[in-house]
Amino acid sequence: MDLAALLDRCDFPDGPLALGVSGGADSVAMALLAHEADREFTIWHVDHGLRPSASTDADMVDALASRLDVGFELREVTVAAGGHLEARARTARYAVLPADVCVGHTADDRAETVLFNLLRGAGPAGVAAPMARVRRPILRLRRFETEAICGAAGVIPITDEHNLDPSFTRVRIRTELLPLIAELFDRDPVPLINRHADLLGDVLAVVQDHAAEIDPTDTGALAAAPKAVATEALRAWIRTSTPDGATPDAASIERVMRVVDGSHVATEIEGGHRVSRSKGRLSLDPVDPDPVDAEPER
Repeated sequence: MDLAALLDRCDFPDGPLALGVSGGADSVAMALLAHEADREFTIWHVDHGLRPSASTDADMVDALASRLDVGFELREVTVAAGGHLEARARTARYAVLPADVCVGHTADDRAETVLFNLLRGAGPAGVAAPMARVRRPILRLRRFETEAICGAAGVIPITDEHNLDPSFTRVRIRTELLPLIAELFDRDPVPLINRHADLLGDVLAVVQDHAAEIDPTDTGALAAAPKAVATEALRAWIRTSTPDGATPDAASIERVMRVVDGSHVATEIEGGHRVSRSKGRLSLDPVDPDPVDAEPER
């Protein structure tokens, strides 16, 4: 296997690295590639207490760190029972990981995210799926390549049963929708979907520049702006003001726009929050959560 060619498609940041390694093929391959590049790094692993095999998983990742002769940091978190479990587990995980952590998402993960966000109406930012909130150095690699890297190194990665559970929408996108698209069009859809996301991202960057100039709580400014700019300003405001940082769906944004134009005084939005209007200003407050379909994190 030509690891040098694969490394040319990686984007490891400068300086010492903090690698979030679950033990799955993607994150293990990320660590193996960083080692091949002779980078200085520490492996971080989070035990959420949600899987019976959690201690075994931690031992496997610890053994990988020992094999690569790098530091190992284990963090344990408690995730309370309730709706949207995976989102809350993700929030708990990032709360104990370094702010500059690198995670092992691939081009396949991004394609799944694009389709998931498209079908839930997440708007341009969701469909562009820049996945830029944390560092993702192997985002241009494919899942079959990370699996091959592990195989060549003689490492047996952990299989997370959540990634095989068809009750999760993302799993069905991975195992049913993407294969169906490949069959219908007789080609691998992942590169095409990623290319479309990049093109949309270029357009979105222009809209976001204009949206950044608007106070998203000022209903007058929102009403005066082009709809694409106003809705993007609202998406950014909600995304950065909620704990899970999720992009609100199109239906939520449409309801908020009715609050902006005065048709309604307040509305609840996806994720358990309420947007209300008073004296021409919007405010965002939590309410009892209305769980949405949870998704596994690779």
